[in-house]
Amino acid sequence: MTKSRHSAASFLYEEPGPRGRRSILIGSIISALVLVGVFALGLYQFGSNGQLDAEKWAPFTQWPIWEFLLVGFLGTLAAAAIVAVLGSVLGIILALGRISPVKPVRWLATVYIEIGRTVPVLLLIYLMLFGLPQLGINLPTLWKLVVPLTIANSAVFAEIIRAGILSLPRGQTEAALSLGLRQWQTMAFVVLPQALRNVVPSLVSQLVSLLKDTSLGYIVAYTELLYRGQVLSTFNHLLIQTFLVVTLIYLVFNGSLSALASRLQKPTRRRKPIGPLVTALPMPIGQPESEVRA
Repeated sequence: MTKSRHSAASFLYEEPGPRGRRSILIGSIISALVLVGVFALGLYQFGSNGQLDAEKWAPFTQWPIWEFLLVGFLGTLAAAAIVAVLGSVLGIILALGRISPVKPVRWLATVYIEIGRTVPVLLLIYLMLFGLPQLGINLPTLWKLVVPLTIANSAVFAEIIRAGILSLPRGQTEAALSLGLRQWQTMAFVVLPQALRNVVPSLVSQLVSLLKDTSLGYIVAYTELLYRGQVLSTFNHLLIQTFLVVTLIYLVFNGSLSALASRLQKPTRRRKPIGPLVTALPMPIGQPESEVRA
């Protein structure tokens, strides 16, 4: 398995020699020392300004504070879950439209994807917050956040899924068509399931970005984690401590998703070594064993 990984990676970059590996190791050690130094300097600055005093961290040992933040975190998960479902479904439709042989469908899907990928999410939120009410359309607070995030993330999901479809061998489609399946049946039951399975790690990685984008919900006063952190810091006047706790919550959850994506990228099955082909061939009757081996 290790040999196959090295051979696959050799197509992407040239494997470094002993001197290159030594340089990489030294660079990694220096980078780690710099990070540790920056972290230690930050702790020193916090301590010298009294930000590490026990009385300033004591409120975060009480359950009501964590319950208040937990409500916001559940709001973050709810918004992210809705966007993930809607964005995935719309992303599949857009990906199929992007590779459609019908030119108008392909053109419309391409325009939507390019707009969704290039327009900032913040601008879309402002359009939902200030633009639509001018037209008499006032969405609920949750959907003022969900709709812009769905527009942006569905375009990214579409490109990921399209890349997964195009990465499959052409023989998969040809074999399914030769068995009598129609074009839509081939895409629905043969091509699309394999493509989605191949791009699952990329989709999980995009969920990390989606979860971070839900922090823009404070603009529309949606009850999510960052908004709750702002309200709490205004109430207890512990700005640094509150946002460090909020950052820790984001780090733990997003780090777990990133670890899941990395784990999904690793092959889970190990191939059994195939023995010599001669051992699997039957020995002809009446022929000496030494001639067969020769």
